[in-house]
Amino acid sequence: MSFLFVSKTHSRGGLNRPVLALAISVLTLSIAAAAFAQGSKTSIQSGQSNAQRLDVMRSKLEAMRRSLDSAIAAMNAQDTGDKKKNPDDPRERLRGVDKEVGAVLSEVNDLHSKEDKSEKYDSSKLDTLEESVAELNPRVEAGLQATAGARKAGSETSSNYRPKPEKGKRRLFGLLPGKSGEKYAELLTGSAPGRDRELFTEATKEVRKGNHETGRLLFTTIITTYPDSAFLPMAKLAIADSFYLEGTTSSLIQAGQAYQDWLTYFPTDALTCDAMLKVAETEMRQMGLSDRDISHARKAEQRLKVMLQQCTKTALRPTAELGLREVQDNLAMHSLYIARFYGQKYITSKGVKGGLKGEQSRLQEIVDKYPNFCLMDEVLFRLGWTYQQEEEPDEAAKLFQELVRDHPNSDFVEKAKDQLNIIGAAIPEPDPIRKTMPPCEKPTFMQNMMQQITGNADVTTSRDGILITKHGEGNDLIDKALANNGTLPE
Repeated sequence: MSFLFVSKTHSRGGLNRPVLALAISVLTLSIAAAAFAQGSKTSIQSGQSNAQRLDVMRSKLEAMRRSLDSAIAAMNAQDTGDKKKNPDDPRERLRGVDKEVGAVLSEVNDLHSKEDKSEKYDSSKLDTLEESVAELNPRVEAGLQATAGARKAGSETSSNYRPKPEKGKRRLFGLLPGKSGEKYAELLTGSAPGRDRELFTEATKEVRKGNHETGRLLFTTIITTYPDSAFLPMAKLAIADSFYLEGTTSSLIQAGQAYQDWLTYFPTDALTCDAMLKVAETEMRQMGLSDRDISHARKAEQRLKVMLQQCTKTALRPTAELGLREVQDNLAMHSLYIARFYGQKYITSKGVKGGLKGEQSRLQEIVDKYPNFCLMDEVLFRLGWTYQQEEEPDEAAKLFQELVRDHPNSDFVEKAKDQLNIIGAAIPEPDPIRKTMPPCEKPTFMQNMMQQITGNADVTTSRDGILITKHGEGNDLIDKALANNGTLPE
């Protein structure tokens, strides 16, 4: 018995089956080659390419340097004009950390240059650098918070302060792009009562304008300069939102990490379930097609399951349940692709057992893990056929009978009935409820083509953040937090 399964599509414009089959074959081969080439430079552990990992590290390190340089500039009133270094000067602590950040950033840039030029390098250095970045981040935050008092004192000119002549726009050392450095110079240098609210307001405006880096620096200034501010929890969450709204691969990776960090700091907040869903959505937005890397799909499934388990009464459950079904369809389709490959291998190699067992294990995995899979009718028929090849007619009959009973509108029903007649097993009556249900909607040929071109998985996600949305100015949660002095009304 020899067969090949190809998803049926509606043919328009006179394309015949051989042409469609050839087009699909060529497309499949090209996709497989591209996936293999991409996978050769991908971290198995993280599911990210080396270039993506380097981009994330560089972005984090540059953000650290901007925060440190801003804090050092804010303490200019401590400068007495003495060229000797004062070990008690709080700026020396920040300068020491800044020097370490710069050294790691230099190494990251060096590896990034080699990656861009396709030069060889020891990939284990990436793990070492990621550990260094992870170790530096809390030290930078601790240093900034520890020197917040000194920056407050530095905002008032001391009696022995002798200012140096400015050379151009020297105040913020180009920390912010364009005119932003001059615009926010006063907000970023020193501290004063009510300034955290001003920072929060201006940061929100910048993020809405698409100036995400500027907005993040202003939000970060609240965290590092006003550790007791009522706006601090919302500022941390808004930083995660800014990454999510930015939407690049590097930004989505950092958005997921930022939401997860926020959950660590504020595990009982009213927006906990929203943040858990956003962590899952950052993975969903990075998902590729089911015939490619599925590491993001697996992470998304895990995140959604945890969210549904912990958030039993949230209004977000329908959204999370829909996302979980779509993610699991992607994972099930991945297993079906592999099962088809093993099945074809078994047929073309004239009964090699390895191919049959490989197909059977993948199909059984779908039956066990993804019972609502759209193509379950094909899965049941294929699985029944594998048992026939192993001369286990009783097991095969159970699967064919389930197909006829529970999937009465399937294209595989007549084939399943034929196999039941061969086995000599009873043909069950179709389930009356399922008989009235329309068959699972499958993508058309053109839809398949477009998905292959874009490389995006067919999943439903929101492009809005939790506090800040793309078109909700005035009605966003962040506006309510501003009106309520940093907290959301109950």
